[in-house]
Amino acid sequence: MLSAKSLFQEILDNDESFRLFCSIAAGGESQGGWENARIAALVPQSARELAPKITRHGADEDKHGRIFHALMNKRGLAPVEVPADTDYTMLLERHGIGLAHDRLKSEQPLTVRDIATYLAHSRVTEQRASEQMRLLRRHFADHPDIGRAVRMISEDEDRHLAYCHEELLRLASDGHGRAIQRTLRAYALAEIRVYRDVSLAVMAHMGGILGWSRARAATLAVAIYTVYAYERVAGWRRMVSLKMPEHRDALGGPATPAPEVV
Repeated sequence: MLSAKSLFQEILDNDESFRLFCSIAAGGESQGGWENARIAALVPQSARELAPKITRHGADEDKHGRIFHALMNKRGLAPVEVPADTDYTMLLERHGIGLAHDRLKSEQPLTVRDIATYLAHSRVTEQRASEQMRLLRRHFADHPDIGRAVRMISEDEDRHLAYCHEELLRLASDGHGRAIQRTLRAYALAEIRVYRDVSLAVMAHMGGILGWSRARAATLAVAIYTVYAYERVAGWRRMVSLKMPEHRDALGGPATPAPEVV
């Protein structure tokens, strides 16, 4: 029977598919680390108290990238070039989600509105990351090779999501609520399209590596489109709601070190 667990187990068991999976994940995490580091450097004076939290957010993303590289190294695998159609972070930028890289490469300080844009971007994408890692944690938390890494990354993603909720609510109380809600809605609707396209692309590449039949590839494509249809109608709303998290100041303090996976 086709299930999320059996699908990922098949990817995990094959060196080439596992290498592609880890390369895609590592690339996205490393890109997120760079983006957060630049945002932390450009935070406006009026929001300097956020800089250490943004820095920790970026350090966590960098750590996740190193973890995925270490998982490959453990199996004697080298990373592969990430196919353009699977590059989630770059495709999000092309769809106008978040702060453009040209903006982050400049030395001009950001505005409070830019910070709200960054946090809205993170709110939407961290929702996706938290859900994906919870799924992996449910099925592979005790796996001898990847379990420890999965648990750590999942906990980090939950903290990132809590941080986004808290800081967006703070900005909303300062008078930015309507702009935040408009941005969240636009970003959520764009993200679900990008996620659909990336999911289709990843499954196509995996299918080529693992020799999936046309019937199996079609079944997976139908499943992806079904998720998209649900998210387009109602599921996007979970990405735009804001609720004060139980874990306050989730990114206060230094980042935790990466686990030993080799």
